[in-house]
Amino acid sequence: MSKNANYIGQPIFSQVLKLLPKQNITQISNKFNGDRYVKRFSCYDHVVSLLYSSFHNCSSLREVVTGMMACYSKLQHLGLSDYPKRSTLSDANKRRPVEIFEAIYFDLFNRYSTFLSDSPKQGLIDNRLFIVDSTTISLFQDILRNAGNIPKSGKRKGGLKAHVLINTTQDVPSLVRMTKASASDVNFLKEIHLPPKSVLVFDRGYKSYAQYERFTKEDITWITRQNTTAIVDIIEEYELSENDRLLGVISDKRVILGNTQNKKQLRIYAREIEYRDEISNKTFCFISNNQKMSPTTIAQLYQRRWQIETLFKRLKQNNQLNYFMGENENAIKIQVWCSLITDLITKIIQKKAKRKWSFANLSSMLRIHLMTYTSLYDFLENPEKNLKRTLKNDAQLKLFSSV
Repeated sequence: MSKNANYIGQPIFSQVLKLLPKQNITQISNKFNGDRYVKRFSCYDHVVSLLYSSFHNCSSLREVVTGMMACYSKLQHLGLSDYPKRSTLSDANKRRPVEIFEAIYFDLFNRYSTFLSDSPKQGLIDNRLFIVDSTTISLFQDILRNAGNIPKSGKRKGGLKAHVLINTTQDVPSLVRMTKASASDVNFLKEIHLPPKSVLVFDRGYKSYAQYERFTKEDITWITRQNTTAIVDIIEEYELSENDRLLGVISDKRVILGNTQNKKQLRIYAREIEYRDEISNKTFCFISNNQKMSPTTIAQLYQRRWQIETLFKRLKQNNQLNYFMGENENAIKIQVWCSLITDLITKIIQKKAKRKWSFANLSSMLRIHLMTYTSLYDFLENPEKNLKRTLKNDAQLKLFSSV
């Protein structure tokens, strides 16, 4: 039997973990003292256990432990000497610094960011287009203060908000910050630093004239929705072409944003575009600092913001973010970071696979066959054919072993 043809000596999970070299995890752990006072359950053991949980969508510590106990004989191929105990895993979730898992994610992202980018296949704007948004993860207990009014019962659920920046050609987070759900979105703009000529799209919840001005000085095009409470002075109204009118543009104006009566308030020059969407028949008002793009281009670029919404939907549908294996802030953030790592690993595998897979189908295949002994990429090229060959080889091994 040719081992090179089937790689039956390693489960798929072991091949997946090669994307996260053990030495990298150890170096990151040492940087944050992740293994201080730890005798057995190392940072690497912790990461593998939580990735197993994330791939299998486990909703409790018991599911993780019993699942790993069931494949005890295979754990050595994962670099583990034993399965974790529930109390050990719970303590690690509570005490091990969450910064370790954040660093592991960005270590993986930095190594594969160029590979994930589809820049040769995309237009010039796509290479420079970034999208910002946030998503809220509701919690059953008031661990992190949630936004909104307190209900009549007096009990308000906790909530965690993930602020995310993505490049459209990569479709994975390139910057992430986690806060309480009650935290303002605007603060996240301060942490965004992009190359000149970049295009940044965000919704009207990110209203900050100071940041708009900073982006303009850094030669970054920003595009957002106009806030209904904004004070606007019209300087000039541009003449629209017939093509722009046919595509739904109602008006294109050069304006000044800010209150003229308040001398202390920052006032900035911008462009205001009113646009009617043919599909929904709704009217939208966009603002931008770019005076050269056509109004239809600005409207179409804002519509690309929907890509980050599909990312949030993908994360929540394919990862267990309804039930958390800890009742403290540290454990919850660690689980969210592990979901992001799992999502990134799946995107890398999706890009490497010769056969085209939808993300949902690929996630299901990895979940079902995570501990199957076969070659990952051969399996993804033709799952049925690969499994039949593996079963045939197993039958031959049993035949010879009985002789």
